[in-house]
Amino acid sequence: MPFVSIRMAGSATREQKAGIVADVTRSLVERLGKNPAAVQIVIEEVSMESYGAGGQLIADRDAGVPPYREDAHAVPPR
Repeated sequence: MPFVSIRMAGSATREQKAGIVADVTRSLVERLGKNPAAVQIVIEEVSMESYGAGGQLIADRDAGVPPYREDAHAVPPR
């Protein structure tokens, strides 16, 4: 039984999530021969304020806030 976990930053509408579930299920059926009734999919929406990349919250990056750069281990900008 395939179990697919999708974690995404931000949110999606119910219709978008239904489309993702249908697309992923169809792919597992076509590519792996899985029974569609056995495919389980969980979509986890992570708040932009609870997700960071490159030393910065995604919410801050999207708002144009410059990244914090005082870390001695940070790679300097080129």
